[in-house]
Parts: sequence; C-alpha cells; structure tokens
Amino acid sequence: MKSLSLRTGFIALCSLCLGTAAFAQTPAPKVDFPQASPPASVSQRVGLTDVQVTYHRPGAKGRVVFGSLVPYDHVWRTGANEATKVSFSTPVKLNGADVPAGTYELFTIPGKDVWTVIIHKNMSQWGAYAYDAKNDVARVQSKPVALTNGVETLSITFNDLRDESATLNIAWEKVRVPVTITVDVKSILVPQIEAVMAAGGEKLPYANAAMYYFENGLDLQKAATWMDAALTANPKAFYLGYRKALILEKLGDKAGAIAAAQKSLEGANQASGSLKEEYVGLNEALLNRLK
Repeated sequence: MKSLSLRTGFIALCSLCLGTAAFAQTPAPKVDFPQASPPASVSQRVGLTDVQVTYHRPGAKGRVVFGSLVPYDHVWRTGANEATKVSFSTPVKLNGADVPAGTYELFTIPGKDVWTVIIHKNMSQWGAYAYDAKNDVARVQSKPVALTNGVETLSITFNDLRDESATLNIAWEKVRVPVTITVDVKSILVPQIEAVMAAGGEKLPYANAAMYYFENGLDLQKAATWMDAALTANPKAFYLGYRKALILEKLGDKAGAIAAAQKSLEGANQASGSLKEEYVGLNEALLNRLK
C-alpha cells in the first residue's frame, strides 16, 4: 500500500510539473494601447523633389502650449517622443538657406515673435535632450502667424505648391510657423527636355515641354514649335489649340493667337459636357482679351 501511495503521489507531482511547464510556455497576451502622441508621416513632391516629415503628434488637451508646455527660447523636438525627421531627395533651400539632400532632424526654438527652425544631422535621438548645435546643418528664422481657430493636435503640412517651391507649415494651438522650401527644377529638367527633343523619336512630350517653357518664361519660339508638333500628332485636341493661342499671345503674335483661339473654340463647340463648357469659356475670354 505504501508503494502504491508513493507511486500515486509521484504521478500527481509529474502532472503538476507538466501543467506548470505548459503554463510557463504560454505567451502573455499582447495588449495594444493608444498612444498619447501617435506617429504620423506626411510626404509631398515639390517640383522634382520628394520631401517627407515623420513626427509624433501631441494634443493640447486644454493646456497652454507655447510659453508653458513648450517653453519659449528652448530647443524643441517639434513634436513628441523621438526627434522629428525631415528628408529631401535633392538639395533644397529653406527660407533661402542651402540644405543638401538627405535625412535630418527638425528642431525648432519657439519664440513670441520669431521662431528658429533648425535642420540638424540625423542622430536618431529621443527628444532634444542630446541636441548639440555643432551638428546643425542650417538655421533659419520664421515669423509665426496667429490663427483665429485653434489647432488641437500638432500638424505639419505642405501648402502653396508651385513648380519650384512650397510652404511647410508647423501649426499647433493658435500658431502657424511657415517655412518656404525652394527647389531647382530648371537646371535638372531643361537639359533633359533638350536632350530628348534633340534625340527625336515617337511620342515625344511636345505639349508638356511647350507648356513648361511657356509657364517658366523660357524659349517661347521652341514652345510654339513643340505645340505645333503636338497638334500635328493630335489635330482634334482643341485644348492644345487653346494653349497654342496662349503661347502666341505671349510671343506678341496677336493675329496668330486669335486664329488659334478661334480654331480651338470651333473644336470645343463640337465637344460635349464639362470639357466643352470649360474650353468655350476659356477661348471666349482669350478672344475678348485679344480684341
């Protein structure tokens, strides 16, 4: 009986051991909680340059932000958690300061009247605690703009997009800080256009090249020649005829511009829907201007 009792106890102990082992191997359940300052990323192509900002977005939550939560005249990570990062695929200018292509940390020094915006070497640091001015790549100043309506959550956006510029806006509470990004498109694009056109071939970008030259004050004679080529390839494209009229108007060829606009108007009147309405209106306005 004693032997049986020992054996029973041993089996029970082994079962307990196995149960404990099985329990120890079960992974703890994972719970994903919302972040107080969730991460965000915003990208924008400016001309031929890709710009991306990665940051964490704190909320005001009833607090006074600038001058309190974010002190004046102190380096700020421009967000929460890790330092905000900004990258440029080509060299740019920020408020006139040169910044090479690359990925950087974006710090700011908020002030009542003027902010300092800092492009800093990418150190992948937490906050601004290890910030060192010797690693600054560029510093520019920006005058903050007062907002009528408050911005609850820190927001970094792009606006005022042009072929060679855009505005990066840092907005929170009732403050917006604009920074002008300027890129060089002409020095990259014009040699490419010239090389492609010189090489010849089918389906050349005649219309796009013509309008780029027109809009950027480049060789208008070339623009007119290329638009003629685009119309030769697609003679029913009355919308291109309107653009030819614009180029001729800028060249000072009033008679040629009127003829092109009238021909475009004839084509537009044979179309239908919103495209008809748009180009009838555009051509009539142009013809009135050329009278």
